[in-house]
Amino acid sequence: MEHTNQILGTERIGKLMAQYAVPCVISLLVGALYNIVDQFFIANASYLGSYGNAANTVVFPLTVIALAIAVMIGDGCCAFVSICLGRKEQGAATKSVGNAITMSVISGVALTILYLVFQSPLITMFGGTVNEQTFSYAREYFFYITLGIPFYVFGQA
Repeated sequence: MEHTNQILGTERIGKLMAQYAVPCVISLLVGALYNIVDQFFIANASYLGSYGNAANTVVFPLTVIALAIAVMIGDGCCAFVSICLGRKEQGAATKSVGNAITMSVISGVALTILYLVFQSPLITMFGGTVNEQTFSYAREYFFYITLGIPFYVFGQA
């Protein structure tokens, strides 16, 4: 562990940026590809077609909200851990990681409950009432996506 901290203080910034930014960029690209692949396979399902794509598009902003919360928690924790490690306060850094884990779990569960309670108004707000078929598919897709929100928030944070 001490060796890693030494590298952060002595290595060239350009090399560190490449070493730590590349995995982050890959993670964001995988997240974006997830939606693109969803759209591709849904469009090719003969029983879903454009209604399925519309439902996916309606629900997608709700996953982006979950991602925003997760990134807020994760990035805030990372910044604070960096400050603590720079000050050689290992205990505070460890405590902040525990707090971030707790906060991400609580936020994910709270967001899931909010989404389930306000399912119809949220789908309506994001354009799911274009027709009955889109609303029906959006409700079903929304339900399953919402069940995964706590895991998604925890994993992204």
